[in-house]
Amino acid sequence: MIKVTRFSGEEFWVNPHLVEVIEETPDTVISLVTGKKIVVKESATEIGEMIISYRRRLGEGGREWVSTEN
Repeated sequence: MIKVTRFSGEEFWVNPHLVEVIEETPDTVISLVTGKKIVVKESATEIGEMIISYRRRLGEGGREWVSTEN
């Protein structure tokens, strides 16, 4: 699980295996495979790095995340 923060300051955990899309619109919106959308403070890059770290801890690699920032 990865910990993210709502704009209200509430921290909660998200199962990264349920993350389908992460968008910055300009707020960061995490869309889950369930159809639920969550707006969080963290950037898409930060969330991607958390997912990579989580998957590496599980031994799943995490190379599929590619940052579009230069």
